[in-house]
Amino acid sequence: MRVFRGHTRPVPSPVVLAIGNFDGVHRGHAALVKRLTEMGGLLGLPATVLTFEPHPREFFSPNSAPARLTTLREKLELLAESGVNQVMISRFNAAFAKLSAEEFIEQVLVRGLRTRHLIIGDDFRFGSGRTGDFQLLQVAGERLGFSVEAMDSVRLCHERVSSSGVRKALACGDMELAAGLLGRPYIIDGQVTHGDKIGRQLGFATANLRIKHNPLPMTGVFAVEVGGLGAQPLPGVANLGIRPTVGGTRPLLEVHLFDFNRDIYGAHISVRFVHKLRDEQRFPNFDALKAQIAADAAAARAYFKL
Repeated sequence: MRVFRGHTRPVPSPVVLAIGNFDGVHRGHAALVKRLTEMGGLLGLPATVLTFEPHPREFFSPNSAPARLTTLREKLELLAESGVNQVMISRFNAAFAKLSAEEFIEQVLVRGLRTRHLIIGDDFRFGSGRTGDFQLLQVAGERLGFSVEAMDSVRLCHERVSSSGVRKALACGDMELAAGLLGRPYIIDGQVTHGDKIGRQLGFATANLRIKHNPLPMTGVFAVEVGGLGAQPLPGVANLGIRPTVGGTRPLLEVHLFDFNRDIYGAHISVRFVHKLRDEQRFPNFDALKAQIAADAAAARAYFKL
């Protein structure tokens, strides 16, 4: 999959295009991407996604924007796995935010991306003041030479699948619902780094991942499966949070793998959160923390029937 930054230079060929933030790349996004790749094949044009960095809500409300479900790297990996041919990453800044709907169509869709067919979600709005909609795109497309279609939302148990719905499920600790909305378990990818070895001192060595998600979409202790270390995912227990008992302030993901003693520093792993065990909490001393970690590990083993 090719990745381009910006939208002002014309792309090598006309495109079939989908536009959105694609945070989490959930089942609704997957349905849109499936249609995108189908149309790309029919028209013989690259299936292309236009997304934004930072997320528009981070630009407009930096102190109250919702937690991201995926980092940019994770989002690009998921889009590549879905069959997207190329992704255009547009910098969402003051100049971009000021574009009127008409300017967005002419400067971005037509001159920049040479769009031949556009696919949008049924809630898509664009341009300064969110004045652009499906009807405006249809009229402009007839004049400027591109077609447009809007896809209905995907629903699960009569509820619309959305990034905000996934965030709510994660915040409530409902990992099963989150997996249903995403079409897979919630995953955090990262490189294993050296930590302060506190887990090893407590008898539970951990693989530590520095987290780029800030704020975190959830915190707590979870039963997890870890990919990237063999043919099959490995079961374990993980703490995601700031570790208040040891005075932590930065988000950290600590994973203890069951019956595993390999050196994996530097490895890139995928941590799949399959079941929440409890909230993160502060303990009065290390003995209390050690006892709770042992109980958490036992609960996770019971979940996996180990």
